[in-house]
Amino acid sequence: MPPVFIPPDHFRELRHDEIFPNHSRPLEIDLGCGDGTFITGMAARHPERDYLGVERMLGRVDKTARKIERMQLPNARIMRLESAYTVAWLLPKASVSRLHLLCPDPWPKKKHTARRLVNQAEFLDGLTRILVPGGEFLLKTDDQPYFEDALVSFDSRTHQFERLDWPDDAFFYPTTDFEQSWLNIDRDIHRARWRLITA
Repeated sequence: MPPVFIPPDHFRELRHDEIFPNHSRPLEIDLGCGDGTFITGMAARHPERDYLGVERMLGRVDKTARKIERMQLPNARIMRLESAYTVAWLLPKASVSRLHLLCPDPWPKKKHTARRLVNQAEFLDGLTRILVPGGEFLLKTDDQPYFEDALVSFDSRTHQFERLDWPDDAFFYPTTDFEQSWLNIDRDIHRARWRLITA
């Protein structure tokens, strides 16, 4: 199975077994997976789970694919596509146990804030569609305004999502390349996780 996953059709909902033939394992998604540090770290630690990275930058896709091959991870793949479209239209319904959004583009200009994924109704509706019951959305960002927007968006959907605690030692969670770059200059990292309670 090649590390790069190319959807057979970009205009219909995928089937889980098209992404991973052994689709009995829980599926986790890493949106904007950068150089693949997080997804390969998680896949190596959890061979009982499948991991799909989504990244639009070709160089990052190639780098992640090489890591997957070098580490011989049959439970990790990478797909080159936009995150918003992937969540809103492409991923299978009720297929994702966890979706990770780590250090996303903050879109800092006021005129661009609508481009933040957490401000897009299609993305939020897509989350409720693709997460399994009890599935989780996990966010980390160094950008305070982005984090505040996420809190507002999920506070407006308390009938669908509940916020969970996320202590430092809750579970294994690799540091991404972007996160490490901010930690190196003492930037705060804001984090939150939500669980789907009803679609």
